[in-house]
Amino acid sequence: MKKVNLVFVIALFVVACNNSPEKSKADNPASSSSSESATQTKENSPAYTVEMVDNKKDFVCGMPVTAGIGDTAHYKGKVYGFCSKECKDDFLKNPMSYLAKK
Repeated sequence: MKKVNLVFVIALFVVACNNSPEKSKADNPASSSSSESATQTKENSPAYTVEMVDNKKDFVCGMPVTAGIGDTAHYKGKVYGFCSKECKDDFLKNPMSYLAKK
């Protein structure tokens, strides 16, 4: 009887290890919920380069976008790069004031 219980516990352990949530989602990305797929993380969001944005300097802080694009904003059909989410948020409060200075 002890051998049967031991085999059962080992089999249960093996099955549990093979069905971890991280592995399931990685193996089958279509199985994730729609809310998860709608929210993108930095790891799977598109990386913008300097050539892909319409500005060479961050409008808010003046940092050159060649130093790194931390976030982007789409405004009137153009893509603008920013060093951070905070700078993007400030830009989006009143984009015309920043674009007029351009």
